[in-house]
Amino acid sequence: MNFDLLSTVEYGGCSAKLPPDALAGALSGLLPPGNKNLLVGISTHDDAGVYKLTDDLALIQTTDFFPPVCSDPYTFGKIAAANALSDVYAMGGTVITAMNLVMFPSQKIPLEVLREILRGGQEKVQEAGGVIAGGHTIDDYPPKYGLAVSGIVHPDRIIRNDRAVPGDVLILTKPLGTGTLVAGQRCGEAREEDYRTALVCMETLNRTASEIMQKFDVRCATDITGFGLLGHALNMARGSGASIRFDSTSLPLLSGAYELIDLGCIPGAAFRNLRHVEAHCRFGGALDYNLKMLMTDAQTSGGMLICAPSHRAEEMLAALHQSGCDQSTVIGTVIPPDGPALRIY
Repeated sequence: MNFDLLSTVEYGGCSAKLPPDALAGALSGLLPPGNKNLLVGISTHDDAGVYKLTDDLALIQTTDFFPPVCSDPYTFGKIAAANALSDVYAMGGTVITAMNLVMFPSQKIPLEVLREILRGGQEKVQEAGGVIAGGHTIDDYPPKYGLAVSGIVHPDRIIRNDRAVPGDVLILTKPLGTGTLVAGQRCGEAREEDYRTALVCMETLNRTASEIMQKFDVRCATDITGFGLLGHALNMARGSGASIRFDSTSLPLLSGAYELIDLGCIPGAAFRNLRHVEAHCRFGGALDYNLKMLMTDAQTSGGMLICAPSHRAEEMLAALHQSGCDQSTVIGTVIPPDGPALRIY
């Protein structure tokens, strides 16, 4: 397939999200009436909605779509699907069905490109153990693709983003830097091997990490996507009534990401995310600026930020490493609320 999807966009992947402040303003005053069966809604900005069906079964619902994050349509389909599926895994659930969401310019791009996008998405859903049940298409430019996903979880086993407890150890399961490397690829500064590594990282499911979270009785986690590590951590801290302390020197980074930031290749989404969080942050005086910007870099299909109970954190980290999540790293702790929600040193 010779068509270059990356040539159609300025912002691809989760970098194309609305700025968090703009989204918060649009949602202001729109909280729906309460429903006793809605176990997780929009109030804490969690990763998916959860609706109780029976005492033993709850339905997880989520959706995500975005413009191309790479040139190859098949790879784009896999990454977009992995990103959408991740929200179910962040809630501790099992994927059951997905619906394709397609915006595609049928007169501007060969339909073979669309077929390859859908093929990539279908393969990821099958890898997740789910099934494509249908979808919806509209003619639109630039192209966009994603999924509406349904999953299931026991109501007592939901993993939320507002259950962090002081003393919890924060584990990040994937390295940071996908937004930076995609931007570097577009401007011709990224090394090819670094960019390829980022693509593999983005198309990797968070299924294993989710299963390990359930094994270790984790009750608080979130996946890191368009609002960056600090944006999603802020939702976690505020929802939990706690503060979070990060050790920036321990962050796992994709190869080449730091060097691109150092060259000045900083995606616009990173600055938007920084504006959203900085009033709630205490930045250490010795903090490396490049690491600061990587913590606000918009991630596409990023890793899980897991609140591991302190007495099981070491064992859980070992289990993640043994199960293939070999870049999982302890990057901070949850601390009692006192001053800024986020502290970065």
